Amino acid sequence: MPYRQQRVFIGVGANLDDPESGVRRAIELLGATAGVRLVACSSLYRTAPVGYLDQPDFVNAVVELETGLEPRALLAQLHSIEKQFGRKRSWRNAPRTLDLDLLLHGNQQMKSETLTLPHPRMAERAFVLIPLAEIAPDVMVGAAGTAAELLQDVSTDGVKRLGDTIDLRRSGVV
Repeated sequence: MPYRQQRVFIGVGANLDDPESGVRRAIELLGATAGVRLVACSSLYRTAPVGYLDQPDFVNAVVELETGLEPRALLAQLHSIEKQFGRKRSWRNAPRTLDLDLLLHGNQQMKSETLTLPHPRMAERAFVLIPLAEIAPDVMVGAAGTAAELLQDVSTDGVKRLGDTIDLRRSGVV
């Protein structure tokens, strides 16, 4: 029996090898992934690094997808796209060519060694909440509240919008 279509949100980020271009290419690849329909994409944001500070700023965005892929299958697709960009997993908060985080998968809640939903730190991160609230302010982040409500409780210092929301039709993604 196929998995039911779900509303899914992915955090997209990079800070190595022309990160703005990389984030845009990754969004295109997400839109071309079998079993996935790209619904919306936030603006791009330049953000200061978190955790390990001695690295370049990141470029971040959030995309909304619709998919019938179950969470682990979607995560495998995300890791495959990261690998195409040369992603190496060295240490937490390390510089990266591409980072694709499965933030929300419908109302699914789960915790395993490889995947926790909702993403365990998203409610603390302005670089996730700002673009998420831009495209889906009323989406619930588990029982914690909506993206817009959670954004009121975090500092937005170090997050700067780079431009307009990506026009998916004009960019040829949809």
